[in-house]
Amino acid sequence: MRYPASEKLEIIRTVEGSHLPVKQTLDMLGIPRTTFYRWYDLYVDCGLDGLADRSPRPGSVWNRIPDVRRDDLIEFALEHEALTTRELAVKYTDEKRYFISESSAYRILKAADLITAPDYVVIKAADEFTDKTTAINEMWQTDFTYFKIIGWGWYYLSTILDDYSRYSIAWKLCTNMRAEDVTDTIELALTASGCDQAVVRHKPRLLSDNGSCYISGDLAKWLEDQKMTHVRGAPFHPQTQGKIERRAQSTPLA
Repeated sequence: MRYPASEKLEIIRTVEGSHLPVKQTLDMLGIPRTTFYRWYDLYVDCGLDGLADRSPRPGSVWNRIPDVRRDDLIEFALEHEALTTRELAVKYTDEKRYFISESSAYRILKAADLITAPDYVVIKAADEFTDKTTAINEMWQTDFTYFKIIGWGWYYLSTILDDYSRYSIAWKLCTNMRAEDVTDTIELALTASGCDQAVVRHKPRLLSDNGSCYISGDLAKWLEDQKMTHVRGAPFHPQTQGKIERRAQSTPLA
């Protein structure tokens, strides 16, 4: 139970004026001796103000970013004005060898009044997709996932995911993100699904983002030869690009 400062003072006055021993008086009042003597010490040192409740605050926060690092991040941001907070956090971590999360970078720059526009575009999405797939192998989603292997460098995982079943049909670990890497992964998917041999009315159409390898003429020509159509997601659109982004949250690779 919390007591206001006035009641704490009244309890102190009652104990001081009691003809009974302190312990007996406190037992009758229902106040632990340790609590009473803590109040009494605060009252002796600071008077009535010392008896007021204060919000508990830790003396230090173990994961707080030091002020030196905060100032260094601000200077780093001013040198790379074109980067978003996400890109800035990654670049700072890589170059300075000190981890800064995207949210921490945003808060620090926001406090320094260096955020002039929102990082995120909010678009109201429909309750469900307008054009739904109704069977497997109607539409495949493809994208690259980045991996930085310490001592080796960057690697890129190219995957093919069935839109209807959310099953990872094929994947390939690449050292680049070229149209050739995309076609190699699609060929693996065609073989795994049997679409390279079975007679089908329509081969799966491909859904991707607008990366350079996906808009290349080489890929367009290859897909035309395979009689496959290609759909590219609109930036920030939840029913096209949103499908690609959720790919990483689906079932693990088979």
